[in-house]
Amino acid sequence: MVALGVNLLSLENVDTMKKSTIWILTIVMALTFVGLLYVQIMYMEEMIKMREQHFSEGVKRSLYALSTALEQNETKKYLEEDLMLVDPNLFASSDPLGLDKKGKYGLENDYKLSKPKQEEMSDKFGEFQEALKGQYLYQKGLLNEVILTILNQSSTRPITERADSAIVKTYLRTELDNNGINLPFEYAIIDRHGRMVYESENYDSSANKEEIFTQTLFPNDPDARRHYMNVYFPDKDKFIFSSVTFMIPAFAFTVILLLIFLLTIIMAFRQKKLSEMKNDFINNMTHEFKTPISTISLAAQMLNDDSVRKSPNMMQHISTVINDETKRLRFQVEKVLQMSMFDRQKATLKLQEVDANSAIYNIVNTFKLKVEKYGGCINASLDAEDPIVNVDEMHFTNVIFNLLDNAVKYRREDTPLELNVVTRNLPNGRIEISIQDNGIGMKKDDLKKIFEKFYRVSTGNRHDVKGFGLGLAYVHKMVTELKGDIRAESELNKGSKFIIILPIINS
Repeated sequence: MVALGVNLLSLENVDTMKKSTIWILTIVMALTFVGLLYVQIMYMEEMIKMREQHFSEGVKRSLYALSTALEQNETKKYLEEDLMLVDPNLFASSDPLGLDKKGKYGLENDYKLSKPKQEEMSDKFGEFQEALKGQYLYQKGLLNEVILTILNQSSTRPITERADSAIVKTYLRTELDNNGINLPFEYAIIDRHGRMVYESENYDSSANKEEIFTQTLFPNDPDARRHYMNVYFPDKDKFIFSSVTFMIPAFAFTVILLLIFLLTIIMAFRQKKLSEMKNDFINNMTHEFKTPISTISLAAQMLNDDSVRKSPNMMQHISTVINDETKRLRFQVEKVLQMSMFDRQKATLKLQEVDANSAIYNIVNTFKLKVEKYGGCINASLDAEDPIVNVDEMHFTNVIFNLLDNAVKYRREDTPLELNVVTRNLPNGRIEISIQDNGIGMKKDDLKKIFEKFYRVSTGNRHDVKGFGLGLAYVHKMVTELKGDIRAESELNKGSKFIIILPIINS
């Protein structure tokens, strides 16, 4: 099932799938996995309950058989002792019906009896039945009286004599084995007040009361003289759970498959998001390349016109246009080439000592014209006293330029742009470079994603903001490679602030 899900949600197919389809598959398969786990858990619980019930019934049967065996053996012993003392002549045979050697019922071997004789014999047989019945009832009552007397007398003997510990252990072991319970056990004999009479070697009186089985040893004893046997099994839990151990691997495999499925879903959504961002990137790239290419193409067509070639001013203008558009196109190509850096584990950097204040001052002066073009201003407060950093100068310059250019792109139309660039030293040998603007700002959701590749902040109804979504991702990549940190602070419609922290070279 998971293999099917992975196949359906393979990264190759995600691009063509709708998010709704992925969500439906996710919900269906998640419910399937949850249902499977639920069935497995319920099955394990039922197996454990059945095992516990079977175990309890087996122990109770064994204890009852033990109690019955002890009482029967005791009764048999006393009966045998009393019989040894009885006069043997008491049970001498008699002839209550007057039988003699002539034959049955005092008759010779003559089966042809007269009618009076038959009636006489019938009366004698009836008298015999009544006499035998009366003798049986008398003997039964006498026997019951004797047994009750024996039981009453035996209850006065010490329990240690009546239930020897070795015999009790042997009997119980035998009965447990007969019921399929071959676990070691601990036991103790207690009186009706809970006082210990004797116990096994490893008996723990603090054992869980719910795990102890109790049986009356001699049920016919008077209440005041009754004793009880407590039994518990130290390895009971292992015995119970041994019946479901085969389910543990199945349960574990199901959990692993569920985790793999969830991971696949997460990757599918990430791939879907990346696909959308790549499509947006391609659209933006097409638009960015189309304009300069069209301009260069138009200029080339104008060069075919004789009247244009004869005009020096026109030739100069066309040359300037072609040169500017070529630079613009080259810049866009460089932007695209930056993307290759994100697929490398380590960027190739040419590190050197650079004065951060000096480098930022030159960038600000160069960028001032672009800011003033939109009616804005840029201020630099380069207050860092130790500005020497070990960086790649080209990439360091590109980082600052990208942040400034980003501020221009996302400026507010109703307020003149204001940029503030500040440097200052921090403790532990670090320098802080902050670039703050008063632009449109960002939402909290955007703030969490701005350093992701291809991610572009929504600008509402504005369509003049162009780019590939690589600028801030490139900035983050470079700052990280330079062993620095970067974070952003922003508030919607109030502006943003980017803070770069780099280690300095102590002079």
